[in-house]
Amino acid sequence: MSLNPDKSTPPDRERMRQHATPLPLSVFIIACNEERCIGEVIDSVRDLAAEIVVVDSGSTDRTCDIARDKGAEVVFNPWPGYGQQKRFAEDRCSQRWLLNLDADEVLSPALRDEVRELFRDGEPPLGLYRIKVTTVYAVHRRSRWGAEYNSVIRLYDRDVARFPDHPTWDAITPPTGAATGQLQAPCWHYSSPGLGHYVDKFNRYTSLQADEQRLKPYWLLVGTLLFGFPLDFLKAYLLKRHITGGSYGFVLAFSHAYSRFLKNAKMLERHLKRRNGMED
Repeated sequence: MSLNPDKSTPPDRERMRQHATPLPLSVFIIACNEERCIGEVIDSVRDLAAEIVVVDSGSTDRTCDIARDKGAEVVFNPWPGYGQQKRFAEDRCSQRWLLNLDADEVLSPALRDEVRELFRDGEPPLGLYRIKVTTVYAVHRRSRWGAEYNSVIRLYDRDVARFPDHPTWDAITPPTGAATGQLQAPCWHYSSPGLGHYVDKFNRYTSLQADEQRLKPYWLLVGTLLFGFPLDFLKAYLLKRHITGGSYGFVLAFSHAYSRFLKNAKMLERHLKRRNGMED
């Protein structure tokens, strides 16, 4: 089912979008088997960008065909890790100003207008800008009232900062003294088509975290496994505002707490294997 992010866009505004002058901006997207959303993601930035680069790590679905049909440049690179793949994508871009989107993140019309306004008089005044990547439930078409969001640096001058060369950490850290702006309109994050996909995703990701991150002390892992679940649930339910999502919000808050539990359990498993001389 198409997400159709611009279904309600007025005809006059849509015609203006189609004839808008592209900004001196490269959009890059890393992808693998993302046919569900990739077309809508590209559609949401086509009027903004001088180029759109999709770095694919081996899709077996229609991701690459859809991206090419939408006018994106598609480049293959075997999966090296999250941060490394984004650095590879940065190097494929021709513009100094970059906008990074995941393959399930769609710019709202209001956010497109904000980005265009930044470039109205030339280059933006700051080198780094955060956007609000706002969760959209699998059972909704738009973000609910009070939806949680991650405010992350995604629009940036690559001479100021870049993504880290790290297999699991893929967030830009502002250099010392660098000012960071904040855009207000949402970037809609269609993170999952359903719970099965969500569970598969955090199972893979927690394995990466458990293998790549510094191993926590055994005693701390045991304590966290015994007592951390209720706290992680409440953090997700209240601080991430899944409480506004009704019964589905309760389910996702519980799933979030379980993902934290699973990461720590996998680290504990490393300790036990090492203790018994079984670690690879």
